[in-house]
Amino acid sequence: MGDDALNELLPVAGATKGGRCPETILTADGDSLTVTDNTSGHSVRLTPAQLYQYGYEHGDSSVQGLAALDSDGLVMLDLPGEWHTPHLRSFATRAGIPLVDARGRPSRVVRKVLASRAPGWVRLHGLSRPSFTKWRKTAVVCAGVIGLCVMAYLAYAGLWAAWHGISWIGRLILDIVDAKWLVVALSPALMVIRPVRARIHRRRVDKGSIVGPLQGPYLAGKDSRWRLQIIQRNVVIADFPMGVDINEAFSLLLYSYEDLTGLVVLDRMDHVLHHLPGRWPANDVDRFAKRQELLLVVERLSREEYLDLVKRARTAIP
Repeated sequence: MGDDALNELLPVAGATKGGRCPETILTADGDSLTVTDNTSGHSVRLTPAQLYQYGYEHGDSSVQGLAALDSDGLVMLDLPGEWHTPHLRSFATRAGIPLVDARGRPSRVVRKVLASRAPGWVRLHGLSRPSFTKWRKTAVVCAGVIGLCVMAYLAYAGLWAAWHGISWIGRLILDIVDAKWLVVALSPALMVIRPVRARIHRRRVDKGSIVGPLQGPYLAGKDSRWRLQIIQRNVVIADFPMGVDINEAFSLLLYSYEDLTGLVVLDRMDHVLHHLPGRWPANDVDRFAKRQELLLVVERLSREEYLDLVKRARTAIP
């Protein structure tokens, strides 16, 4: 590897198995790093205290990436993707930046670190959005309508073997062709199900039974069992009983610190049960807290208070 190669580093694979490889370039200039997202042209320059190579389990898949941390261990920059470890070590040594290999650490610990964001935090995916031109959209809608009519006729006529045959062919094509827009054409029911699910989700948010976006993470109260669940992509990430005892969800903290915001689940003794960084609409959180009989606190934190909060979190979602 030559000097130029040591000063420049690219990911070798996607953040998840089978995922697209990010088009990001990491360049060292002394102890400063410049990261360029070739798909968007966005570039970030920073001087981290350390690099953090991570891997953690998320649902039924694993996620890999590289993060740049400041002197307090807060994430300045998150770069999802797989990085070749020997080249990464050489790159970090050349730049004089310590490298922490956290891929063997418990997923709970890694997620907690990645959720501890620094002011100005940014995540560069390095992936272009699939192009979806007007004619493609029209073709997909037409194919979806035709497919829906054909499947409805097959179901009405009792031709279930033909139905399964069409489904099998559709899955085979999707395995061969990397064109995600075909999912809609070959699964026309999604054209109806998705907007219906979104409308039902919004109605539940308005009633206060859940809070958060459809794909998650979102909080759901299970009134019948008096439990608080955190769900992402239909997977229950965390599940807490609600009550006044230790380790039971008792209150929610909606915080802000400089340009950062987030939501925290605490027990009565102020133990941080779960940390969810990101934007949470205050009105939605208020309705949810009232519906679930949880105490809601809205607070602007100092740096010291924010550091204490994120370090005390037992679990988190990056």
